[in-house]
Amino acid sequence: MTNELYSPVETLRARLPIPLKRLADLAYNYWWSWTNDRISLFQTINPDEWHRCGHNPVALLNAVSFDRLTQMAEDPAYIKQVSSLAQAFDHYLQSGDTWASRIAPQISKTNPVAYFCAEFGLHESLPIYSGGLGILAGDHLKSASDLGVPLIGIGLLYRQGYFRQRLNRHGWQEDYYVDNQFERMPLELMRDQAGEPITIQVQIRQRLVNAQIWRVRVGRVDLYLLDSDRHDNDPIDRWLTGHLYGGNQETRIAQEVLLGIGGVRALQALGIEPSVYHLNEGHAAFCLLEVARAEIQRTGKSFYDIEASVRDRSIFTTHTPVPAGHDVFSSDLMDSFFAHYWGDLGLSRDQFLALGARRLGDPWEPFGMTVLALRLTRAANGVSELHGHVSRKMWNVLYPDRSEDKVPIGHITNGVHARTWTAPLLADLYAQYLGEDWATRVADPQVWARVNAVPNAELWHRHQILKERLIAHTRLKIKQSRMDRGEEGHQVQLVDQLLDPNILTIGFARRFSPYKRGDLILRNLDRALQFFGSSDRPVQIIFSGKAHPADEEGKRIIQRLMEWCKHPVIRDRVAFIEDYDIFTAQKLIQGVDVWLNNPRRPLEASGTSGQKVCFNGGLNCSVLDGWWCEGYQADANGKGINGWAIGEDANTSDQEVQDRIDSESLYRLLEEEIVPLYYDRDEQGIPHGWVEKMKASIRTNAPLFNTDRMVADYVAQMYAPGSSAYQPILASTPVKL
Repeated sequence: MTNELYSPVETLRARLPIPLKRLADLAYNYWWSWTNDRISLFQTINPDEWHRCGHNPVALLNAVSFDRLTQMAEDPAYIKQVSSLAQAFDHYLQSGDTWASRIAPQISKTNPVAYFCAEFGLHESLPIYSGGLGILAGDHLKSASDLGVPLIGIGLLYRQGYFRQRLNRHGWQEDYYVDNQFERMPLELMRDQAGEPITIQVQIRQRLVNAQIWRVRVGRVDLYLLDSDRHDNDPIDRWLTGHLYGGNQETRIAQEVLLGIGGVRALQALGIEPSVYHLNEGHAAFCLLEVARAEIQRTGKSFYDIEASVRDRSIFTTHTPVPAGHDVFSSDLMDSFFAHYWGDLGLSRDQFLALGARRLGDPWEPFGMTVLALRLTRAANGVSELHGHVSRKMWNVLYPDRSEDKVPIGHITNGVHARTWTAPLLADLYAQYLGEDWATRVADPQVWARVNAVPNAELWHRHQILKERLIAHTRLKIKQSRMDRGEEGHQVQLVDQLLDPNILTIGFARRFSPYKRGDLILRNLDRALQFFGSSDRPVQIIFSGKAHPADEEGKRIIQRLMEWCKHPVIRDRVAFIEDYDIFTAQKLIQGVDVWLNNPRRPLEASGTSGQKVCFNGGLNCSVLDGWWCEGYQADANGKGINGWAIGEDANTSDQEVQDRIDSESLYRLLEEEIVPLYYDRDEQGIPHGWVEKMKASIRTNAPLFNTDRMVADYVAQMYAPGSSAYQPILASTPVKL
């Protein structure tokens, strides 16, 4: 669809020396970001510029001097690396024999799955994500590409993305935004044969809003992003795609109109007719209305005549048991945005509003996006087994004639893209002991059983290298933050003493929402000081994460943690990394010894950060919520085999009681199990008991909690249900020791 005369790939290729021209193809496809060459491929050209560019290969190749590029072009080793990777890239794209082509040939490139999501977290150089939902969506696209599932993504391209975070001298979070320079990013503006941008139009209240379409290449998968920042739009409408999750309710509903209705129109403009519409969370639920409108226009039938056909082509994944995570809009707001629209569906106002009402007949009932999605899709799922149970209870009201266990919401447990999140240093170790093809058999338990053959000393040695890298990254980030705050020179220099790679290191990184209890480990300050301040068996912890700009309590939690970072007894043992992003996340999950997760039950739908830790040999210490209910295994005496469980497998409405129980459980685990096991070493300093637990975690969790297995489950259960040829790449049951 894009006119080659205006191709940014060709423009970039033109400025590269002949031996390096294939770098243009690699730079414009995020496939490079999950190869083993991802660290060195672009960084080698100019490490400083690579850092300044935010690890953006397109910006790097445009910024580096031609003289430097020609230097690289005469380096035989680098030329060989580029050539070898380009050949692997070509083979990857051209191979027609994929898992999906054999298992589900009915999903074709001409009629792919359309995957709608409000955010996508592919890489730190494309900052249009806020957290877990976006990272999961990015990993979903990557595994769909690896498995050869014909799938395209639909989202919004935010001019300033999610907010950036800085902490002032008082430890209070301040929010700011940075413009994304789309022309310097791995994006292609879709153009027609005349070279003009392909646009779509939606009505936002009384105004017509135009949006152009950008393409991001993710291996074999294309992600299309809508952008309203055009000169032919009203200034207020240009900011519709300004910020992710920014603004008020009016901004939110306008963005969701653009994502849902505009997304379907974008597919039509691109000549794409999906076989399945997959709504990843309720933000895109308006797309179902537009699919219905188009079908009514095509057939001349009524809404109720075509409703079943819309439902047959649509599926929905819900991601949160937290009520605030489900968008609802007042009837007045719906009137303002849809009074022109429900007539196109042949519906009255009351009939239209009933589509999003939890309780029919209540004039004050708001319009719910999750309700709309559940009513107009043929299948729905939560993102872990427990979340499936919670969701059925939560939405039982929509199915008054069914018992809770018969509510039609299943579950497909989330996973992570192993090739993205496994450190290259460990990927190399797995290639040696698990087989060169481990990354293409990531959901095979027999592959991971071979981790037993890895020598303890070798696994521990590589883990220690990754921990040193994490600590170096932490110091660099904190030193820069202190300089940015204008702190005194000696405070900046003290960062060089922060953290020690020989100390048991805990990581805690996620959104700082009160229910996630980011400061639970500090609830009893005297107990916490005992292990953080210990001289013989000390513990250290690294925090990172943002609080939503409107979440004052979340900001106060961060502020309390920053006060602890200054405590004279433990200031070298507690660290907070500002402005959490994918790059920092990778360093954390690859380098920590223990990953801490302690939300209030049952508010964690799944969680995936702990899954990433498993691929890198880290151990989880978590409440039994989300995915950990399925991943955790204990022996006959209740002792954890592949990690630790905090508290009891129960929840209480008394938050103070739950906090007390869980904090006491956490302290007991640290004092009686975690710390003694970590510091139990042989003459060479190897903690064999700890390493065996690392192997147990890898062996039991890696084959199950990955997006290859997850996407295969979506194919079998949602995209092409009943496929007679389907053979799962992994039975979705825990891998027992």
